Amino acid sequence: MDAIKLLLRLSVIAMFFLADTTIAQISEPMLRFKSQELTLSEAIKQVSEQTDIAFSYVESLFPGDRKIKLDKEVYNLSEFLDLAFKPIGVSWTRRNNLIILSRKNKGQKKKITISGYLTDQESGESLIGAHVVDTDKSHGITTNSYGFYSLTTDSYPQKISYSFIGYQSHEKVLYSDGDTTINVVLSPQSDLLEEVVVSGRVPVVEKSQMSSLTLKSEEIKAVPMLMGEADILKTIQLLPGIQSGAEGTSGIYVRGGGPDQNLILLDGVPVYNASHLFGFFSVFNADAIHQVDVIKGGFPARYGGRLSSVIDIKMKEGNLNEFHGEGAIGNVATKFTIEGPIKKGKTSYMLSGRRTFMDLFIVPLARLSNSERITSYHFEDFNGKINHIFSDRDRIFLSTYLGRDKFFEDIDQTFGFQGLRETTKEEADMSWGNVTTALRWNHVYNPKLFGNVTATYSRYEFNLSTSVDTKIESSGKTNNIFRRNDYTSNVRDWALKLDFDYVPSGNHHIRFGGAAVHHLFKPGASRFQSHLATDTTFGSSKMATQEFYVYAEDEIRVSEKFGLNAGIHISGSSTENTFYSSVQPRFSTNFQITDFLSVKTSYAKMAQYVHLLVNSGVGLNTDLWIPVTDRVKPQQSDQIAAGIAAEVAKKFEITIEGYYKWMTDLIEYKDGAGFLDIDDEWEDKIEIGDGISYGLEFLLQKRLGKTTGWLGYTWSKNTRDFENLNFGKEFYYRYDRRHDVSLTLNHKLKPHIDLGLVWVYGSGFPVTLPTATYQRSVGHITGNLNRTNLIKDFPGRNATRIKDYHRLDLSISFSKQKRWGQRKWVVGLYNTYSRLNPTFVEFNPNFENRREFVQLSLFPIIPSLSYQFKF
Repeated sequence: MDAIKLLLRLSVIAMFFLADTTIAQISEPMLRFKSQELTLSEAIKQVSEQTDIAFSYVESLFPGDRKIKLDKEVYNLSEFLDLAFKPIGVSWTRRNNLIILSRKNKGQKKKITISGYLTDQESGESLIGAHVVDTDKSHGITTNSYGFYSLTTDSYPQKISYSFIGYQSHEKVLYSDGDTTINVVLSPQSDLLEEVVVSGRVPVVEKSQMSSLTLKSEEIKAVPMLMGEADILKTIQLLPGIQSGAEGTSGIYVRGGGPDQNLILLDGVPVYNASHLFGFFSVFNADAIHQVDVIKGGFPARYGGRLSSVIDIKMKEGNLNEFHGEGAIGNVATKFTIEGPIKKGKTSYMLSGRRTFMDLFIVPLARLSNSERITSYHFEDFNGKINHIFSDRDRIFLSTYLGRDKFFEDIDQTFGFQGLRETTKEEADMSWGNVTTALRWNHVYNPKLFGNVTATYSRYEFNLSTSVDTKIESSGKTNNIFRRNDYTSNVRDWALKLDFDYVPSGNHHIRFGGAAVHHLFKPGASRFQSHLATDTTFGSSKMATQEFYVYAEDEIRVSEKFGLNAGIHISGSSTENTFYSSVQPRFSTNFQITDFLSVKTSYAKMAQYVHLLVNSGVGLNTDLWIPVTDRVKPQQSDQIAAGIAAEVAKKFEITIEGYYKWMTDLIEYKDGAGFLDIDDEWEDKIEIGDGISYGLEFLLQKRLGKTTGWLGYTWSKNTRDFENLNFGKEFYYRYDRRHDVSLTLNHKLKPHIDLGLVWVYGSGFPVTLPTATYQRSVGHITGNLNRTNLIKDFPGRNATRIKDYHRLDLSISFSKQKRWGQRKWVVGLYNTYSRLNPTFVEFNPNFENRREFVQLSLFPIIPSLSYQFKF
């Protein structure tokens, strides 16, 4: 009986409950809101004010500032709840006067992908390497070389942070239930607090890539340089592991490699000769450059074709919003750059030109003074780029570089004696230069897949022409003697490249692609003309080779503390009757011990299908680019590296790295051979051998605050081993330098005054010099004391060291804001304490003065003055 009563009571309660629920479902309160657009917090508050309904939810379920738009004045409760919460993945349940909010499909969150471009608000240019972070999940990615990003996250509301060093950070709250495109514009701000700026970059301890550094155009311009000309390659020489060649030159030698082992890319196009003024300046105009990425080891699989370094230079894209210009007038060159929109927000251009004007002054002065010798030199270069945005999915770029150096010498001499009159006119004309062109199409196939198709052309050409025209008048008769020699060498490339970025999740960034390259080499040919013989041509014929590569790499976030970049690069080359191929595995790891300390390792195998025959230690333009052949194999290298990276006080970055590199199938001229030995093919003038390089590098860097700069130190050892050179014994490479130190500082003394300082030190390079000389004797008669009668005793190739090298450069700049823009005066001192550093040393048998060796030094203290402007 008691059991029956209990069941009746429960039935009655259930009936009342069901009845109440039914009534509640049928009875929908009508809601009238005070505004057409209001936040969720405001809407919930107005619902509670109009009814006796309460809401139950977790604070983190949705942001209170999320806004909803209302398209009518009156809603019933269900309509409002669906409108407000369904788009953000929140479900609702009503129990009497209580609305319970919860996450849909809890435990099975839908994944979506956010993608788009990050650009500069003022110029519209892409921001490369900007940081995009899902702050709720604490993971993020960086934008690629074209400012594109792809971030996979959960569909419920996420707070996404966009940041880049020197720009105001920006945050967006995402409410999408599917893949979406978000293009973000960041505003530059130079006076940000340091702790804000730090958030705009990827800390060095988090990067998987080691042995690399990025330099902005502004950093390059702030470094004091020879004759006040900002120089990309000279700035790179100040980094550890990268050494300069002869005094004042722009040649670079990375971790024991030669000048040909550096892959120098300008907007993705290889540049074969990177020097103006016989090597003293680089061909890259800093005003036309956006940024430079330098990689010394642990090469990502997307790069290949060289052994020692990648120098990836990206030109400015041009301002999409406003017209701007800048330029400078200095000791060396005058330059001018303009950029602006062709169609605002859609199409932009950048044009930049530079030229020396020494020839316009030297030649007229020489002619006015009736000088017998007239020497003229100038260089000029031009950078241009057009950028067009078709849509959020398609962009196209066309960029080009044209550069040329021209040297001319004219000597007129007249000699007369006892009725004999001889007039001689000698002319030497030398020119060299590059042409590069790239046509690039970016396409977003879907939010996770970004593609890049590039067609490129590159040409380097060197020409040397000499002539001697002699007129002899004697006894009323005239004889003409004429000789002319024309020498030319060039290399041309046509290439098609495909590159893809695929981001399947927040833990993987996959890159893959390939390229095909057609090389056409003309290693060197000479044409002789004279009054006695017909034209004769000597030298190597044209040679065509084909090169290809494919690659795949994945940047993997294995765990919160461990990152990995693993990939493979497969390349090949077809030449004459031989096909060479190479499989090159690559990896870089990063284990983050703490938030401020990580350990990194890397391995990279590289192959190179072109060689450079270096004619002299100075690196003149007579150096010849040559291909692999049936007899000359590709250069190959294996490099391992390990190191630590640390961040101190969020201001200083410290990296310490050790490396070891093996190189095979290197080439050198035979002893005594040179580029003008026209009787032999170049393959008969070379020796083939191996090389080893290892060292330790230290870099302390500060990029924030009034004082910025870096301190670098390198200890290294670089050797070569050729069977037929140095009697088969191992010898030091010509640019083996045991110790190398560089200090670079920039200090903002006042808002309009900046100070710059560079101090470098390097132990002496090895040279080949005799340690003893003997006087030649013929029978019992001693020969005269001159060069031809001396026997020199050489202890070995590169067995002697020249003096250590060091110098101090200073600069101060004064800027002022004008109505039309900004002007800046830059005063500099190169080699401030006038150290006479050796460029090279030669033997001089002057026994009377006991000066057996003579040192040539090029640059004492050199002041510079430059006027720069921007508008």
